[in-house]
Amino acid sequence: MQTHFTAEQLAKPHIAEADSILRKCVHCGFCTATCPTFVLTGDERDSPRGRIWMIRDMLENDSEVPSQETSYHLDRCLTCLSCTTTCPSGVDYMHLVDIGRHHISEHGKRDWLDATLRKLLGTLLPRASLFHKALFFAWAARPLAGLFSGRLRAMISLAPKRLRPLDKVGATDERYRPNDYPAKRVALLAGCAQRAINPDINAATIALLNRFGVEVVVKQKAYCCGALSHHINDEKGAKAAMRSAISSWAEELHKDGLDAIIVNTSGCGTTIKDYVNLLKDDPAYADLAQEISALAKDVTEFLYDANLLTPLSKKQVTIGYHAACSLQHGQKITSAPKALLQNAGFDVVTAKESHLCCGSAGVYNVLQPEMAQQLQERKINHLNNLSADVIVAGNLGCINQLADVEAPIMHTIELLDWAYGGKTPDQLPQTVTNSR
Repeated sequence: MQTHFTAEQLAKPHIAEADSILRKCVHCGFCTATCPTFVLTGDERDSPRGRIWMIRDMLENDSEVPSQETSYHLDRCLTCLSCTTTCPSGVDYMHLVDIGRHHISEHGKRDWLDATLRKLLGTLLPRASLFHKALFFAWAARPLAGLFSGRLRAMISLAPKRLRPLDKVGATDERYRPNDYPAKRVALLAGCAQRAINPDINAATIALLNRFGVEVVVKQKAYCCGALSHHINDEKGAKAAMRSAISSWAEELHKDGLDAIIVNTSGCGTTIKDYVNLLKDDPAYADLAQEISALAKDVTEFLYDANLLTPLSKKQVTIGYHAACSLQHGQKITSAPKALLQNAGFDVVTAKESHLCCGSAGVYNVLQPEMAQQLQERKINHLNNLSADVIVAGNLGCINQLADVEAPIMHTIELLDWAYGGKTPDQLPQTVTNSR
């Protein structure tokens, strides 16, 4: 793509970075076929190619207030990164969209209702205890959800049908040791929203890792990866969470050593692996961020690479695997989760359009409820057509978004932990539990 930035503009690091990314785009349009919003609307402005054009025009005219049209269509992007998997030219769309959204945040102005909602989400979601309290009110209001509309209805409807206790993992610094001398030692991100919604995911992760000789360290100050705040352009909140997590993990790394930093929410994993870029201009944290990013691994990636799990006998159980966008597109992890499930004796199937987003995408399903609902219904329909015994996914947001699917849905690690002798998930059907 041809650009026309001035020398003065190119002296700014973010413009120079954008220029480098923009020039790789050859307008081929391959991205349009795999972009969820373009698939739904057919509007070029809802495609990566269209958004790239708008970002270029906006940045070249950086003295002007960003147009409502540009802001509107950038907000409608899920940042699912399906386009980056498809792109033959290697356009770094993820970081280009970050630059565009940051520019809008700096030079534009949101209406008070949108700004207030984003502020509320930025306050609640990264703080597990506070978010857990807020969930109680949303859960209590679920029967009345039909009386509301738009974003308020979405916020109420997305509250879990069953309110769980706040996960104690992450409330304090803890070391979870295996019975034998540990073969490996890892840190686990306890998470924020996940602790408020489903405590079983961390419990299953720790239990399975301990069972195969891995010591797990959890640090209280690694309370959030910063992804949720980053999604809504709260850079101050995002960077505070990132620095806190980096400091606590770096202290552990330099003290007793770590083989990996384990993440069991794939959206968080994509962000942590990108700390090296997000904090590259921070003189106090740039080098530490590079160390931490290099250690970050999705839990299935770690288990697969370490070859820890022994093969199990064949089961007459079919697992529908939902590939979270942040895992398959953001981290490029596609085979490891399915290979682990097959190794555990399960038949694994994937749904039609498995490359398309379910509509969760961090807080997208709250901020863009109409588009998110269309994607949700489309994904649930494809998953139901699998007639699987269980659906699994590697991201809490997807699991929550797809809660109305016909088969029980759970985290991949919950099913793997059960298969290797762990706790039986509450939602696991009797027909499956009898197969162990």
